[in-house]
Amino acid sequence: MKIALIGYGKMGKEIEKLLSERGHTVVAKVNSQNPLTPETIKDADVAIEFSTPSSVLDNIKFLISHKVPVIVGTTGWNNHLEKVTNWVNKNDASLVYASNFSIGVNLFFKLNEQLSKLMNPYKEYQASITEIHHLQKLDAPSGTAISLANGLLENQDNLQNWYCLQSENHNQIKEKSLPITAIRKEEVKGTHRIEYKSEIDTISIQHEAHNRKGFALGSIIAAEWIQNKKGIFTMKDVLQLS
Repeated sequence: MKIALIGYGKMGKEIEKLLSERGHTVVAKVNSQNPLTPETIKDADVAIEFSTPSSVLDNIKFLISHKVPVIVGTTGWNNHLEKVTNWVNKNDASLVYASNFSIGVNLFFKLNEQLSKLMNPYKEYQASITEIHHLQKLDAPSGTAISLANGLLENQDNLQNWYCLQSENHNQIKEKSLPITAIRKEEVKGTHRIEYKSEIDTISIQHEAHNRKGFALGSIIAAEWIQNKKGIFTMKDVLQLS
């Protein structure tokens, strides 16, 4: 395949390494010095988008309008999902989005859903989520933490929403809410922990990323999978975890 990399930071460079190992070719590297234009992507079979929350929507709209299948790894735009879905359908385009493309994390998503179902009858346990990332992480809580929260809330009768303890208005949150703690530290690739704590004991599951390779590999697998498909998809579709 011929791949356009939209965003050429640390993730873009990691993806580039793995693409060559898997026999694919990078035909475009888009960043602030090399903007996204029709000429830039004219040879691309698919685009892999890891840019910034401020530019991701414009990039998605551009790629969809030019019929380039797009794999979106940037987070922080899910409140626009309905609008993006309409763009995809209107243009007969194709898009895969995920808060995290790591295969391990997507298995962790499934484990989280199953555990939350098991824990639902036991109201003495209080659920919480902690996520830890590097200092350059722009959004808090992480997109992965939000996905985990939504998966947990779907199966917990006593919880209605989530809130981040680091947000400015967290003291205004009502009861029946799931707390998320967002921590930023040097050189942490990504750790997510879910806890169910009672007076007697604590049950927890955790995923810890050791490097960026898992995120990069998952996005490439999604790019390979999306060929000749139309519509909007997630990694559940790619990995058949639905």
